[in-house]
Amino acid sequence: MSLHTIRWAEVPEQPWRNGGGRTRELLAWPAPGGWRLRVSVADIERDGPFSPFPGVHRSFQVLSGAGVRLGGMDLTPDSLPHAFDGALAPDCTLLAGPTRDLNLMVAGGRGRLWPAAQPWQAGTGWRGLYTAEATTLQTGAQALALPPHTLAWSEDTPGAWQIDPPARAWWLTLEDMP
Repeated sequence: MSLHTIRWAEVPEQPWRNGGGRTRELLAWPAPGGWRLRVSVADIERDGPFSPFPGVHRSFQVLSGAGVRLGGMDLTPDSLPHAFDGALAPDCTLLAGPTRDLNLMVAGGRGRLWPAAQPWQAGTGWRGLYTAEATTLQTGAQALALPPHTLAWSEDTPGAWQIDPPARAWWLTLEDMP
């Protein structure tokens, strides 16, 4: 069983082609050139449409800032994650200045992103945790201290996962993968 981690601060930022923000790609799995799953943190700096990603299921969580209006829905740091079809390329309007946001993108299937308020019991397969605050991830007999803004993931660590102390964090998984 192996857990992998990457901190947001360790990843170089990439400016968007449209100039509206920057992204730090934390993970492109199984490979950057042919990803099925992509986890990133984006800084949105101005209003504009999202880039279209046909065939990609997207999940979006505001981490900081006042929030955004995405496709007519107001999303704030207190909102639950929002899932949508990547082909839609919804308009994004900042509610009151720049935001930082967590993105889960799954090609050819669906992903799920939800608050890590409760322990998670799962079988084998890809699963992850993104934490905005320091916490410890407990996976069976293994405990891993995670600093703020860290992605932890595994392809082969089944069983119960939980965090302690409670923190602003989200579970991530793949569903309906062919």
